[in-house]
Amino acid sequence: MPSALAIVDCNNFYVSCERVFNPRLAGKPVVVLSNNDGCVVARSNEAKALGIKMGVPVFQISSLIKTHGVQVFSSNYALYADMSQRIMNTLSGFTPDIEIYSIDEAFLDLSQFKRYDLTDYGHKIRSTIKQWTGIPVSIGIAETKTLAKIANKIAKKSVKAEGVLNLTVSPYLNRALEITDVGDVWGIGRSYSGFLKKHGIHNALQLRDADDKFIKKRMGITGVRLLQELRGIPCYALEQFPSPKKGITVSRTFKNSIESLDDLKEALAAYASIGAEKLRKEHSVAGVIMVFLMTNRFKKENYYINIKTIKLPVATSDTSELIHYAHEGLKAVYRKGYLYKKAGVMFKHLYPENQIQADLFNYIDFKRSKKLMQTLDNVNKKMGSDTLKYAATGLTNNQKWKTVFKRRSPSYTTNWKQLVKVS
Repeated sequence: MPSALAIVDCNNFYVSCERVFNPRLAGKPVVVLSNNDGCVVARSNEAKALGIKMGVPVFQISSLIKTHGVQVFSSNYALYADMSQRIMNTLSGFTPDIEIYSIDEAFLDLSQFKRYDLTDYGHKIRSTIKQWTGIPVSIGIAETKTLAKIANKIAKKSVKAEGVLNLTVSPYLNRALEITDVGDVWGIGRSYSGFLKKHGIHNALQLRDADDKFIKKRMGITGVRLLQELRGIPCYALEQFPSPKKGITVSRTFKNSIESLDDLKEALAAYASIGAEKLRKEHSVAGVIMVFLMTNRFKKENYYINIKTIKLPVATSDTSELIHYAHEGLKAVYRKGYLYKKAGVMFKHLYPENQIQADLFNYIDFKRSKKLMQTLDNVNKKMGSDTLKYAATGLTNNQKWKTVFKRRSPSYTTNWKQLVKVS
């Protein structure tokens, strides 16, 4: 039976999350900023119409913000993650076969629903998500992931599609491919886009009909699979059980440079804590920790960067152990007299937690450690992040290394004290 894959993509997701709890933002230009309120990472359609580009530093658009009343928000990752989880839970009610592709995208296998009108089914999915979460989405449906991506992109912009475009057995497929720039095809990067256009391949239709041998010679097996996908032959199956991560990195750029070793110890302890929690969510342990420090890379004079790699005696996800080794790494890379702009920890050599090879002389009580970490995670999940934390991460609120979010909206869905009040 021919496949039918859909991709559900939230429209301007971060902005849409802000609008759910602040309806006054509807129709107004809105932007969301990166860590330390530095650059634009999300824009409403109204902000895009003003010419605000993705990634532009906020200080460069200060006049636009003032002139057009642009609403500016700091990133609220706890809110966005919770809203994403609600959307994914809603989608799982429409099909058991779902791949969470990113925080605001998911692939669905609708092959078993082909007895229904898939366009109508897509509209039902879209209206349900809007009703239950308040988030607008666009849905593209086709025989392959690549074609579904193209359908989704058109669905976002087409007034006639009303947010849903079904290209399965569609007389409009060739037209859809023709109006899709080759650079907008899923998997085509900037370098490949330039190369293909040099050889007269400017849109997805021309790419689909390109010579197989030419594409294989220039783009390898990935290019051949791309051609197959554009021809309606699936090469990429749904990944319902994603492969374990090969590494985890937690790093931050500081708003202001830091010289103090004590401040850096607190920052590295906090990053190690975040990384340890991520490891436990993956049911993994790390065999290697890497610690790095760097000064401002844009100031070439007195520039310094250093990395220390430590092989752990026994792979672990225990927060206290990882904080200990993070501090060991910091001692090795820290040099007095430098103003540090960025620091971080990287966990490598990840293994499943049930494959830990204990050392004969190891002193760690694994059962006690696991129970303690489970309690720590359960309390923080129920009561909020950092309800329980290690003192090594610091006990004050005005730490120099902490990321700045001066324009962050309340945690409407994860903090009892910040629930929306209806008067």
